[in-house]
Amino acid sequence: MKQHYTRAPRDYSQKLRRAVQLVFFAVNFWIGVQFLGFVHYYESGGHAAKMARPPGIEGWLPIASLMNLKVLFKTGYLPRVHPAGLFLLVAFLAISWLLRKSFCGWLCPVGTISEYLWRIGRDTFKKNWRLPRVPDVCMRSLKYALLGLFVYAIAGMSVSAIRSFLEGPYGLIADVKLLNFFRYLTMGGAITLAALVVLSVFIQNFWCRYLCPYGALLGLFSVASPLRIRRSATLCIDCGKCARDCPSLLPVDRLVTIHSAECTACMQCVAVCPVESALVMAASKKRAVPAWAIGAALAVIFVGAYAWAVSTGHWHTNLPDRVYMELVPRAQEFSHP
Repeated sequence: MKQHYTRAPRDYSQKLRRAVQLVFFAVNFWIGVQFLGFVHYYESGGHAAKMARPPGIEGWLPIASLMNLKVLFKTGYLPRVHPAGLFLLVAFLAISWLLRKSFCGWLCPVGTISEYLWRIGRDTFKKNWRLPRVPDVCMRSLKYALLGLFVYAIAGMSVSAIRSFLEGPYGLIADVKLLNFFRYLTMGGAITLAALVVLSVFIQNFWCRYLCPYGALLGLFSVASPLRIRRSATLCIDCGKCARDCPSLLPVDRLVTIHSAECTACMQCVAVCPVESALVMAASKKRAVPAWAIGAALAVIFVGAYAWAVSTGHWHTNLPDRVYMELVPRAQEFSHP
């Protein structure tokens, strides 16, 4: 029998989440601007204004970070090259383990862009499209296949091979190679990016849902998270709003507890639920975790990882100017070994 229900109070979780998204996006934008200035200095032969290399750029090098994580496990030593990326990877894995895949829903700049694209599509065309069940399941397996390929390749590398790669010309300026990919887009690259943008307008989170191996990794860690979206069957009025608003297309209205690796802890389902306590994010059935607590925990873990790296002297990749002066202008000459 359904209980008499109380209307849910006004929810501010989405305003908070979007504020966190925009702050993190702004931080990454500034990192990109600073890194571009850093590269320009060396490309100009030292004639342009000098800007320091922002270590945060290493957060965009997840494969190098996975390599360094393997070396850390094998040897117990923190890396000399791209150490910030390792600390950021560990922070994001810890976030996923404790707070579900909230990195994707609260912090990831690509996830933020993807979300705004499908919202533009929904506002423009009054709907987003979704693939039929079988193609959807097959497509979702792609990101795990890509993750598997990267993990397989890294697992087959010895510690000495990893160090040789990361400390070789390509590894030292992998971040510059990434920048140059976008600065000097080939026709194929431009068509691929354009296709991803268009598909993201029509299909919710196309890149994140089907192709992102980083999200796949974080999703696997998030399965062990104590936090879950939990639905009270006695309070639920079966309005279906939660399922219709879930960006990950999860059947929230038909489940008691959400265990899926696709859940990004965005709390959109909680925000639209009209009944107080019918749907909550919680570690147990007794105590709900509010959005501000998730935001605060994200900040603590992220800042804590940064402070730990800085305090131990493992935030900056300390290379002599002459190395960058030699390698950066020649970045296009180096290919993956």
